[in-house]
Amino acid sequence: MISLHALAAALELETRNAAEDLEIRGVASIPSADSESLVFATDATTTAAALASSAAAAILPERFFDGLNTTKAVMLSENPRLDFARAARLLEERRTVAGIHQTASIASSAVIAESVSVAAFVVVEAGASVGAGTILGAGAVIGEGVAIGEACHIYPRVVIYPGTTIGDRVVVHAGAVLGSDGFGYVRNPATGEYLQSPQQGQLLIEDDVEIGANTTIDRGALDSTVVGHGTKLDNLVHLGHNVRIGRNTVIASQTGISGSSSVGSNVMLGGQVGMGEHAHIGDGVILGGQGGVLPGKTLRGAGVVFWGTPAQPLKDVLKELGLLRRLRRSSTSEKITEDS
Repeated sequence: MISLHALAAALELETRNAAEDLEIRGVASIPSADSESLVFATDATTTAAALASSAAAAILPERFFDGLNTTKAVMLSENPRLDFARAARLLEERRTVAGIHQTASIASSAVIAESVSVAAFVVVEAGASVGAGTILGAGAVIGEGVAIGEACHIYPRVVIYPGTTIGDRVVVHAGAVLGSDGFGYVRNPATGEYLQSPQQGQLLIEDDVEIGANTTIDRGALDSTVVGHGTKLDNLVHLGHNVRIGRNTVIASQTGISGSSSVGSNVMLGGQVGMGEHAHIGDGVILGGQGGVLPGKTLRGAGVVFWGTPAQPLKDVLKELGLLRRLRRSSTSEKITEDS
């Protein structure tokens, strides 16, 4: 529970009709809200619904609130959806408490902050460190020398290989594998056999990154694989060795990025995007679902939407599709004429 005034202060929002003793337990949708819930609205219709709901308080756009006759406690926001998400994070109740479960295996040389929560059957190997407020879910494996920052949440059965460094407030969902060897081999032409290239680089996950369930990220071959500050990876994403991802980029499910490729900051990649090796996507690019970037190619243009394989600006794709449609109609028309 947190008082509405304290919550508003943390969010730097103005309140109206807020009693000093009003407390909020959590967030909810407008239909499911109760007397301890916080809701939000983005337009005139949802503002009316929020004010008529059972919620204790609402985050509203000021332009829709002004002039309304209501006693509902509100916080006024320029971006209610964003502030609602921020409020949800502040209100989140962690069900785990600090402490180390008796079945966990912690190396004597590992450094675990006092406020860390370590669940059943966790393994923390020699020289690893875990920062204050971090949660290690059941069955997680933290490899030798791994460094995990503060206030992270490592969900069950995550495996983090040696050579991985994780910043603060990072979330890694169940089943993710971080820092495994990259897919790099050299073929012996005499025998046809494949010999693994050295895979001894590092993996750096910066602050405020979120990594989806069953996502895999390879360590660098000789250098580092890097995931930048604030980037969000969906479930079932794969990043190959030496891949570098910028800040505040979002990557949807089933995307695969081959080794030594890079994605800039503030990029949006749709589901099932594929990038060949040594390919590059510049800052601010938007690449639609199932888009493909051929090896060695580069996409540039902040705010430009690309689509298709090989990826090209969506406006060009639509022009080509329109031309093909006209050609098909013309061909069909000519055939009907011939038949008649």
